[in-house]
Parts: sequence; structure tokens; C-alpha cells
Amino acid sequence: MTSETQDIESLAKQVESHPDYRVLRRLKPRTEFSVQAKGTIARGVVVDTETTGTDPSADEIIEIGMVVFEYDTATGYALRVVDIYDALEQPSHPIPPEVTQIHGITDAMVVGKRIDDQRVASMLENVTLVVAHNAAFDRQFLERRLPIFANVAWGCSFKEIPWSLEGYGSAKLDYILNVMGYFHEAHRAEADCLALLEVLQMPLQSTGMSAFAALTKSANVAGYRIWARNSPFDNKDRLKARGYRWAAPEKCWYLESTDATLATDLSLLKIEGYNSKPAKVELEKLDATIRYSKRGGERVIKMI
Repeated sequence: MTSETQDIESLAKQVESHPDYRVLRRLKPRTEFSVQAKGTIARGVVVDTETTGTDPSADEIIEIGMVVFEYDTATGYALRVVDIYDALEQPSHPIPPEVTQIHGITDAMVVGKRIDDQRVASMLENVTLVVAHNAAFDRQFLERRLPIFANVAWGCSFKEIPWSLEGYGSAKLDYILNVMGYFHEAHRAEADCLALLEVLQMPLQSTGMSAFAALTKSANVAGYRIWARNSPFDNKDRLKARGYRWAAPEKCWYLESTDATLATDLSLLKIEGYNSKPAKVELEKLDATIRYSKRGGERVIKMI
């Protein structure tokens, strides 16, 4: 640390010692973590994409970032980064100016560029979990461009870590980093991946486990989508109040559930959705290889 840096750090500590001020430091991502493995060692990968828009059926990936890391299965803490890949790709149409304002990627930057499919495939070998901070967004784009992403388990650090229960007012990556006392160069794929990896090392106050351990635990829990087939129209407000959403293509209300909540959710559906009368509903199983993709899970009919 230079004398100038020491002087600035001294000033920062003086400022943050006052209760009316907080100091944000630039995040310096690590590739080595001072953690000793207590269990077996596995591999995970953090991914992020930058795209030409928000519609995965029409818009395209223009940047992918991947950070492969080894972690301790007993604690969920990272041990070391083993590979990093960041690549730009030229889309079939010009990048909209309003999108460039977000991530700073211009048409000139992507001319002649293409993602290396084989490199991506090699990085996914022996990976137990793919992590994205908005997996419902990234997974659909990646499966369309790189179908190999359909063959791996996914976890969403935005949805599957209980940030609100931990006292966070937002689950956005920038906000979490700010609460931790850091800022970073957001909206570029590699930088966002490295920032997310740091966030995943955070011990959660409610359980003491790392954020990544909580995510892997959630990813391993079987999920279900309950389809309220033929529920009377007059019950729609009660279903909405219970968290059901309307799926226009299916013309049906549905609810995301888990092993822990399934029995209760079905009991309440019988009361609220079918006026306590016997009914047939569809259960769609959603494990980590299906969750957040557009591909449907196995469906069965169940009487309630």
C-alpha cells in the first residue's frame, strides 16, 4: 500500500467513524479465498449476460461472463477461482442506443466477435450449479444461444437467498454490495460475476451459513408449480391474494410451491379456488435442471 493510499484510507476511516456518514470502497475481486475445506470440493460457476434487450425470444446475447470456482460443500464457501471467461458477440441487428447506455457496449466493440461454444462447454464440465443473479433472465437467453446450459442445474441468487429476511431493502446486486460497503463497475458481465461471487461469501445473520450454502440448499429442494385448472372465475381475486399468477398461454392460474409448503398450498387451493369442493389440479415438478427455463417439468394430475 502506497503512502497516498494509506492517507486516503486514513481519511476514509475518519469519515466512516462519524454516525452520519458511510464510505464505499471499490470492490477488489479475489481469486483465492483464505478458507480451509471441511468437506468435499465441488465446482460452481457464476454467469452473467449482457443483451440487446429483455425478450429472450427476439433479443440476443452480446456479452457473456463466466467465473468457475471451487467451493467447500460443507460450508458453501469458495476456495479459489479456477477459470474466467468473458466474450463479446456481434448480434444480427444493431444494438439499441438505450441499451448501450446501460452497459456501454457499442456496435463497434462487437464487430466480428463471437462466443467460443467449445470454451463454454469445457468450463461447464463437472460444475454442480450454475448461479445467476436473475436466472429467469440469463437462463432463457443462454439456452437459446448455447443449448448446453439446458443440461445443468441452476440457482438464482436473486430469488433463492432470503435477502428481505436478512434485512436488505432490495435484492439488487448493487444494493447488496453497497450495504457491504463496496461499489463496482456494474453492467459488464465479468465484473458482475466477480461481484456476485463476493456476495455469495457473505455469512447470513439468520442462519450463520454462507449465502452460497443457502442457495445450494434451496436449489436442491424440489419445487412445484400448482395449476388451478377450471377454478371458478369468481375466485380469481382470492387466488391472486394467495400469490397465484395468471399464465395467458395456459389460460390458468398457477402458484410456485415447494415440498415444505405443498400440502398447505393444496389445502388452501381447495378452499379458496374450488369453494372446498373436490377438484383435479395439475402438479408440475420443477427441479434445478428445469427451474427458470422455458421448458416445462413433468406434470401429474392430483385430486384435492
